[in-house]
Amino acid sequence: MTEAAPALAPLWSAILMGVVEGLTEFLPISSTGHLILLGHAIGFRGPPGKVFEIAIQLGAILAVVVLYLPKLLHVARGMWRPGTGERAYAVAILLAFLPALVLGATLHGPITALLFNPWVVAAALILGGVAIILIERRMRTPRILHVAEIGPGQALLIGLGQALAMIPGTSRSGATIIAALLLGVERRAAAEFSFILAVPTMLAAAAYALFKARDDLSLDGLWLIAAGFATAFVVAALVVRAMIAFIGRIGFTPFGWYRIALGVAVLLLLTVGG
Repeated sequence: MTEAAPALAPLWSAILMGVVEGLTEFLPISSTGHLILLGHAIGFRGPPGKVFEIAIQLGAILAVVVLYLPKLLHVARGMWRPGTGERAYAVAILLAFLPALVLGATLHGPITALLFNPWVVAAALILGGVAIILIERRMRTPRILHVAEIGPGQALLIGLGQALAMIPGTSRSGATIIAALLLGVERRAAAEFSFILAVPTMLAAAAYALFKARDDLSLDGLWLIAAGFATAFVVAALVVRAMIAFIGRIGFTPFGWYRIALGVAVLLLLTVGG
């Protein structure tokens, strides 16, 4: 018993990190920001080579692939036929993905080195929360009710919004949804677009991170990786399934207030602790 006890702490920490990843990845509240804050608070150190962080993100994205598999297969089969809604859907996703692909490869290193700290996360949480509340209050009748109605120019603008999420605490889904709302996309369509756009974006980010850290990769702590991956998958599946109905009834304003409250709390803790 005395030898097994110390292993419980890292295991429960890995599960907790997976829960937070699954809860926050597809909500406009910043999964990266929450993981930075949680890891800082509990002193979690995963296996080397960023394998743990990549694994829990892949667990969350797999949940979207599973839930939207019929839709993805339908789009894949129809995207080769000109003039179809499926082709428009696929083109919109591709164009929205391009800014993150280009800017992520260019700026990932400097942003990671300079901005990944709790102060930046807190500020980004507050500013993003204010933006969500203001946009929700000024929303007019949406002009775009379905993802297939998003045009090429609008898709690129949404993609530029998503690229802002390289700043920790901004939220990839939050930046994508805010940009879509500003362009007149209906709430549920904006959320669906954000979910589907996450698939190529996060897969590319994971592949890039693995390549950059290839010399440091290790499977040490495989049990921690598996626990975090499985937890993130299950929790993300539950969150994505529930979110569309939730935002259809209530909107995004509660997420804005949550971001502001969390950001202010973090700033107070950092100030007192400093």
